[in-house]
Amino acid sequence: MVSMWKEFKEFAIKGNVIDLAIGVIIGTAFGKIVTSLVNDLLMPILGLLSGGIDLNDLSYAYGETEIRYGAFLQSIVDFLIISVSIFFFVKALSRLKLNKKEEPAPEPPKPSQEEALLAEIRDLLKEQVSGTP
Repeated sequence: MVSMWKEFKEFAIKGNVIDLAIGVIIGTAFGKIVTSLVNDLLMPILGLLSGGIDLNDLSYAYGETEIRYGAFLQSIVDFLIISVSIFFFVKALSRLKLNKKEEPAPEPPKPSQEEALLAEIRDLLKEQVSGTP
């Protein structure tokens, strides 16, 4: 039981898990904002422009069965608006990441005179061992 707890703790503390959790929380909050945008702003405006038509009320009755195709159309409109909103949000985030300039890696330090002399001696010894002047 103790080793399982230790494994879980190592898993939960990894950076990727925490990043994923933060992403889910932000995504949920963003979803609520976009849903409010669709339901409270855009759909009433579309209703006014279309003469007061509410898509949710559209249906077709066949006998005792009611086919509510308006709710389906509303879901399609919601999906399109949400996907476009998420696209622009992700695009804005990627621009922020691109604007962050990465600092170039520092050049490795030049070898000291002692190291350069030792490398020269090493090369001379290699030449002598291989027999080439």
